[in-house]
Amino acid sequence: MQLVLAQTFLEIATAGSLVQAGRRLGITQAAVSARLQTLETLLGQKLLVRNKGGARLTSAGRALVPHATQLTQIWEQAKRDVASHQEDEVPLTIGGEVSLWSSMLLNWIVRVRKSRPDVVLRTHVDTVTRLLDQVQSGTLDVAVAYSPHRRPGVDIALILEEELIAVSTTPGRSNLQVDDYIFVDWGPDFCAQHDQAFPELRAAKTHVGLGPLALRATLATGGTGYFRTRALQPHLESGRFHLVDGAPKFSYSVYAAYSRRANPTLLKWALDELQASAATPSDDWA
Repeated sequence: MQLVLAQTFLEIATAGSLVQAGRRLGITQAAVSARLQTLETLLGQKLLVRNKGGARLTSAGRALVPHATQLTQIWEQAKRDVASHQEDEVPLTIGGEVSLWSSMLLNWIVRVRKSRPDVVLRTHVDTVTRLLDQVQSGTLDVAVAYSPHRRPGVDIALILEEELIAVSTTPGRSNLQVDDYIFVDWGPDFCAQHDQAFPELRAAKTHVGLGPLALRATLATGGTGYFRTRALQPHLESGRFHLVDGAPKFSYSVYAAYSRRANPTLLKWALDELQASAATPSDDWA
């Protein structure tokens, strides 16, 4: 697939209109239409259905979106690498889930900048699925995530063993009650195990998709919830949180998924630094 065809297709998919896509690209609607027709001919599939309201993707078009996105990302990454490359510089690209950046990955960036000024560092924040897509395509060297699933060409290493435990702002609790429970979405693996253990808690009135936010909200309003042991330690010691007796624990370890295409020497050093960063205490770890 030619890059210009992929870029044009993605503009149409985003804008929902050939006219708007042409304006964004600085070309005529006729040129956009010609590129689309060329792409459809190459693939032997109808990618868009046009109507008075604009254009919508067919099932084949929806299937093409991630591949076209990957192609354009690889090209943009190549341009950045070539533009910034010098003989004494070493490029390294790392990504992570959002809740990891305020703690371990922040420590990691500081360590990298202090110990390896020759490394040209690029960072990304995204969902675990998209991060793994980028590792698999080679546009990302390392992705740090909680539950990465194995993929061809991608290896996984344990960085930090962690658990989610139930706590309450009320001492002496021995069960979890829906009335004051704050449900934290720690990902599909946790949700499946949690729903099996506590199906009634899905009816909680507060659902939060980010651990650090949920932790602060629970401290501010009171209640119960599942949080990471490392984040809870200072609050348990201060008495602001209390363990819920008998509540099950859930595994929630941190892993690094890395590309086999990455520089092996640089990769080993980066993973060593990640493990050292994970061992460094952080007030923002949540």
